[in-house]
Amino acid sequence: MAAQDKLDQLQAQLGYVFTDVTRLKLALTHRSAAGLHNERLEFLGDAVLELVVTHRLYQQFPGVDEGRLSRFRAQLVRKESLANKARALSVGRHLILGAGERQSGGWERDSILADSLEAILGAIYLEAGLQTVTGLIEAWFEDQLDGLDARRVVKDPKTALQEFLQAEGMSLPTYALLQTSGLGHQQRFTVTCTCQLLATPVVAEGDSIKQAEQKAAETCLAQLHREKPNG
Repeated sequence: MAAQDKLDQLQAQLGYVFTDVTRLKLALTHRSAAGLHNERLEFLGDAVLELVVTHRLYQQFPGVDEGRLSRFRAQLVRKESLANKARALSVGRHLILGAGERQSGGWERDSILADSLEAILGAIYLEAGLQTVTGLIEAWFEDQLDGLDARRVVKDPKTALQEFLQAEGMSLPTYALLQTSGLGHQQRFTVTCTCQLLATPVVAEGDSIKQAEQKAAETCLAQLHREKPNG
């Protein structure tokens, strides 16, 4: 498929056609590929996304306090959520990566996908303004926004695992850093989570120690609920 056809396909997925397609190309360019890359657009897009989501939550939940709204926002704009949205929009297949990132599968890495999606939002904001980018963000995240329930307490996996174990009268889980790989801003961290109710530690990987620990806790919870379905 020709390069322009691929970009046309991506724009159809995004629901927005660029007047200046060089903005889109820049948004898709990782720093490993060129001197001119997408990090400035990502910086802008991150701020735009946070503003739009914050405004939508403020309107959607008029009686909800700031703490709950912050947790909702974090749930929507966290790296994993953005990466999954980028996958749904097929962003990864269009990324412009350096040779090393291509060989290591950078088009599937959460951090690169999330950053690229924010860069695309930054590019759209520059070209079309806040009203247009607001409509796109609300369309992309419609299901997640509609699925939020102010009556339900949103807990991160580490907190949920801790409370599960406390309810069972068990000691708290322990986390340990097993391995660090990669260089600079592309480091990957592997951690273990040891839980009294599981025979072997759970191993998980992430772009930060915190992310890896949350993934490990989430896996532990899933295993515990399978073994104790009514818990």
